[in-house]
Amino acid sequence: MDNGYFMTGFSISENYNRVMATLNVHNRSGEVLHEKDLADGFTNAEVNNAVVHQCVVAYLANQRRGTASTKKRSEVSGSGRKLYRQKGTGRARVGDARSPIRVHGGVAFGPKPRSYRQNTPKNIRFLGLKSAISDKFQNEQCVLLEDFNLEKPRTKDIISILNSLNLEGKVLFVLGEHSPNIHLSLRNLQKVNCCTWDMLNIYEVLWHDHIVITENAAEKLQEKFTEPEGE
Repeated sequence: MDNGYFMTGFSISENYNRVMATLNVHNRSGEVLHEKDLADGFTNAEVNNAVVHQCVVAYLANQRRGTASTKKRSEVSGSGRKLYRQKGTGRARVGDARSPIRVHGGVAFGPKPRSYRQNTPKNIRFLGLKSAISDKFQNEQCVLLEDFNLEKPRTKDIISILNSLNLEGKVLFVLGEHSPNIHLSLRNLQKVNCCTWDMLNIYEVLWHDHIVITENAAEKLQEKFTEPEGE
């Protein structure tokens, strides 16, 4: 459902009435190893569209460097002398050469370096990320994968996992802990990224089409989002 909140192609579903507490855990070959029960408050939480929108806007604003700068008429070089007399020439009246309407003049109301940062309360960020992850679960865009590691960086191993799970488009791997070999293996793949569970943010969740969560990461995320928000 596109509620018009996003200009970047994101959409948040309101279909959160279906319980998805039991999920299949796959191995690297795409086979189902076993089932895993996750808390209903984690996978089936209510999606708060307004909070998600607020968090995404704040995230994008915080990525802006705010270094754009222009010079006003008082800052550009040039004489302040009036170019010609006010009356009697038949031409429009004019001031000095630094006027914004002249070539090489100053810029009227131009940008100056500033901060675009928006400080979002912690509980709002918590609820926004929880809503985004829950929406992925409810739309069957989350896949649980067994904990794995690679002996050495090898991109073909990541491609094999994606093919086994029938995942296309933008995919995010969420790991329980940092793995240099996994990171090096997938960084050459376009639109395939990875992060640890504690570095996950709402923009990455919404930007990717599918999320692959390892068992360890799912347990840690469940523990985080099933605790009272004030803790």
